[in-house]
Parts: sequence; structure tokens; C-alpha cells
Amino acid sequence: MDFELTEEHRMIRRMVRDFAEKEIAPRAIEMDETDEFPDDLFRRMAELGIFGLPFPEKYGGSESGYTSLVIALEEIARVSGSMAITLDAQTSLYCEPVYLFGTEEQKRKYLTPAVRGEKIGCFGLTEPQAGSDAGATRTRAVRDGDEWVLNGQKIFITNGSVADFAVVTAMTDPEKGTRGISSFIVEKGTPGFQPGRDEDKMGLRGSVTSELLFENCRVPAENLVGAENEGFKQFLTTLDAGRVAIAAMAVGLAQGAFEKSVAYAQEREQFGRPIAKFQAMQWMIADMATEIEAARLLVNRAAWLREQGKRFTQEAAMAKLFSTEMSERVCHKAIQIHGGYGYMREYEVERMYRDQRLCQIGEGTNQIQRLIIARRVLGR
Repeated sequence: MDFELTEEHRMIRRMVRDFAEKEIAPRAIEMDETDEFPDDLFRRMAELGIFGLPFPEKYGGSESGYTSLVIALEEIARVSGSMAITLDAQTSLYCEPVYLFGTEEQKRKYLTPAVRGEKIGCFGLTEPQAGSDAGATRTRAVRDGDEWVLNGQKIFITNGSVADFAVVTAMTDPEKGTRGISSFIVEKGTPGFQPGRDEDKMGLRGSVTSELLFENCRVPAENLVGAENEGFKQFLTTLDAGRVAIAAMAVGLAQGAFEKSVAYAQEREQFGRPIAKFQAMQWMIADMATEIEAARLLVNRAAWLREQGKRFTQEAAMAKLFSTEMSERVCHKAIQIHGGYGYMREYEVERMYRDQRLCQIGEGTNQIQRLIIARRVLGR
């Protein structure tokens, strides 16, 4: 049993932390206020090879493993949840299904440019009537010769309106229910495919969240991902990796709020001494540190299992459940430690509190995670 990061992992942490602190952190408040997608920061992440960390060299990656991506997500979320979820959507939600289920031609055309960060990807699963019940999708795909014709709507899609490529689920055999869903790659500019409105969100502002609209959208037959009617299994596998990623993001947000709280408690004086001298503050800080470390271990174990090719559905759900609820507790305490200043935007912990709230919803609500864990434990 080895809890040490490799030298490569430590190097990646240093590299991403340096980038995050020098280039992302100074713009985090601005991104939150303007709610504009920072295309230049996305391109800088591409130059550093961050999108390619878990993918093979033949597709433009560095084969550094999924743990490396988890480290990068944590370090970026430590200063900006918006940039972290952009990274998550690009790698775990878009690149992952193309890499796992796509043909070699699809990987060459649609995976490699995204791994290199030359193109932006998104994952179209959620619909107005299909949230936690993702199998209730109403988007339809009908075969017409050498094409599939898509009609329907997706909502809450991270990277949606800025994406060049989208992996989209659609019902291909309604009589089969969840066994009649397939996945397709749709390119930006395809007639009948267009983004709808961008959502005005509580947090993660600067990350784009959009509708995707399909009206008689004709997709080449070769853009079917994997086998027909295998989409449900594919997106369950995709979401396992996505849950580890969102858990890592939650750990990073908590770590950022924790560090700001420790610094503030040592500087802020009340009753003639720093508030860090008071037991009430010390106990909150001790709880924060302990929960963050416990969550990080859960995340790293789930990432390690994925790297080993082992089943990690339960571990991913546990990591997501604990880490995201931990993050809310830590960010809550961070505001409390800051007092009235914690409620003000310039101190940033209020932004971290808003940003972390999505983590309990995205990639499957925490209520769904509890169902997954319970069914595994009870053998169901």
C-alpha cells in the first residue's frame, strides 16, 4: 500500500498549480462577474497538455494516467471552479466516450483535436424530461439511408454553445426503452443543429452551460458511436469517470476555501489577538483539514482503480457523494470564519461556496449516488 504520488504526479501538480496561480487566479473574480468564456485560458491549458493527460500519445495525449487528470482538476478548482468544470467536460465527458467506444477513424477525426485542445467538446445527455432518469430521453434518431436524422433538445450542457463537437444520446428504438438508446458525434455547423440559450447560473460563471437543439439534423451513419442501441451502457461508463472528476473538483474548491480561511484566521484580530488563537476557530479548521484529506483519498483510490482497469462504479459514487458534501461543509465554514467579509465577493470564499453547489447535482445527483452505493452494498 503506497500513498505517495510519483515524481511525475508531483511535477504535474507543480506545473498546473503554477499555471493556475499565475494565469487563472488573477482573473477568477472577473470571470465570475462577466460570465464570459475565457477562450485564451482554454488555449493555454491546451498548450500545457492538460487535456491530454489521461490519453495515449497516439491520440495527442501524454499517457500520464487518470490520477494526473484528478490532480490537475483539483489544482485548477482551487482557484476557479469555472475552469475546472470546463476541463472536466472536455476530458471526462466528451473525450472519454469517444476514446472508449469510438472507431479509429472517429478517434483520429474527433478525439485527437480535442485531446490537443484544438477543438472544444461537450456531452449532450440531459433533457427537460430526462435528468436523474437519463433513460427517459426523448431526442430521437431515425435511420435514413446513410444518415441518422436527429430531433430533440438537450439542456444544461457544459461547453455547449462553444463546442466544436458534441457526443449526443438519442432514442433509436423506443420500444426497447433504455436498451434502445444510441450515441452520436455531431459537428458544429451541421444543418439542423444549433445551440440554444446560455444559462444564467448561480455559480461556475465563466463556464458555458447551454441548450442544444436538433431539428431534422442529419448526421452521417459513420458518426454512430459504438454499436447501435448501446448508448445507455456507454453513458453509464462515461458518468463513472465524470463522477471522479467532479469529486476532484469539489476537493479543489474546498482546498481553496480552506487555505483562504487559514490565512484569514491568522491575520484577523478580535479581542486583541488573531482569531486563529480561539478554540472555536481551531476546531473548524481541524474539521476542514480532516474532511478534505479523507475526500482526497477517496478520489485518488477511485482514480487508481480506473487506471488499473478495475470496476470502480461504487468507489466513484462514494468519492462523488462524500467529496461534494464535504466541499459544501468546508465552504460554509470558510464563510463563517471570514464573518461578514466572507459574504463579500472580494474575499472569494462566497464564490467558492456558489461554485461548489453544482457538484452535488452534476454527473448524477447525490441522491442517485446513494442509490448506486446501496444497490452495490445490498447486492442488487
